[in-house]
Amino acid sequence: MIEKEITLQLCIHGQWVDAAQIALLQSEGQGVLAPVYLAYETNWAVEHAASTGLPALATRYPVSLAHKQRPHWPAFLVDLLPQGYGRAELLRQLDRKPTSGPESDWLLLQHGAGNPIGHMRVKQAAEWLAQQTTPLQGFHDQEIVDRAESFVEHLAQFGLFVAGSSGVQGEWPKLLLTRAKDNKLYLDHTLNDEQAAAHYIVKFSRGPNQRLASILRHEAAYMQIAKYAGLRVYNLPTFNNGVLFIPRFDRTALGGKVNRHAQESLASLLDVPGFDSNPSHNDACTAICQHCANPLPELAEYICRDALNLALGNKDNHARNTAFTRNMQGNLQLTPLFDFAPMVLHPDGIARRMRWQQETASVPQWADVIQFIEQLQAGATPYLVASLQSLIQPLAAIQNNPSKHGIEPELFQLIDPHLKAQINALQALQ
Repeated sequence: MIEKEITLQLCIHGQWVDAAQIALLQSEGQGVLAPVYLAYETNWAVEHAASTGLPALATRYPVSLAHKQRPHWPAFLVDLLPQGYGRAELLRQLDRKPTSGPESDWLLLQHGAGNPIGHMRVKQAAEWLAQQTTPLQGFHDQEIVDRAESFVEHLAQFGLFVAGSSGVQGEWPKLLLTRAKDNKLYLDHTLNDEQAAAHYIVKFSRGPNQRLASILRHEAAYMQIAKYAGLRVYNLPTFNNGVLFIPRFDRTALGGKVNRHAQESLASLLDVPGFDSNPSHNDACTAICQHCANPLPELAEYICRDALNLALGNKDNHARNTAFTRNMQGNLQLTPLFDFAPMVLHPDGIARRMRWQQETASVPQWADVIQFIEQLQAGATPYLVASLQSLIQPLAAIQNNPSKHGIEPELFQLIDPHLKAQINALQALQ
């Protein structure tokens, strides 16, 4: 019998506290489209009334005594749901078919949302995860890169190839690993905060497909390009023998404590239902203007990311590949860039999910885009034009010497026309 109520916990000043209850109102067979009932804990609601900061579940769900009934899962709850490789592995561990669909979403939430990105978790999932824990064991970086037998066997004790990764959404096998003060890496959920020094998402190459391997191999180079182009980038990832180590920006370890930063996806900010909704970039810019205290830098960052995505063939731009961070007061900013890679190489073929209303033949008309944003944010035009045109020099440098920037010949052949098109489009801006 599946329990139809969960408790959501938030980590505030290093302590996990019960913040809200969510109850499933109909059969779990509807998955994320099932109606739910949401209520903040009474004491929490009184103490933090009207907050949209850290005490809130999400920007669009400020703390309140009022109970809410929603026709579908809130988008912030969908953010916690394991996806991709992690979903399939966790389903196997729960004795479900790895291809099981919406009917398993609620069960996955109850078991796979105990250690997700950000400062929110499902209490029942955290308790279940704690029960799976084996004796603490750390590994040197090279043991992980080499997939050493001791490392693989340690993972197997959890019944997963990528144990500990079920709280991370995505396609490649991933682990959440934490570097301890002894410089070894541990499965994140097994290590006490007092011992933590740095946190990573670690992606592993999978299978024999060379294009998938190339995507992962280029992700570190693409993040370096993004930094070179002036985008908001956290500490750079490193790639070694099919393993990508990505420093996490949602946690800060300092003085024996771990500060977990509130994160929510663009899907959460827009509160779009399920996985199949396709909001537009115009919707995103409107939300940025509504919810960010200083929207202009966020708007510039947002449109520059799209220009770089177009130039470099990153087509996987759905609403969960952009996220925001909130502070205690509820101030909202785009997080550093993530999942920036040449998805144009994907063997399945991926189309851009999010588009501008101002597009011709799937190509944004930047002057029209800026005119739209000017209507939202008066006086934005000079700043946005300058921001977009600042990309011309780095894009031209990449085009002139792609190998210097880590781009291999096969990939360059695919993206070269897009580089040229974006350089020309940005130069034409007045």
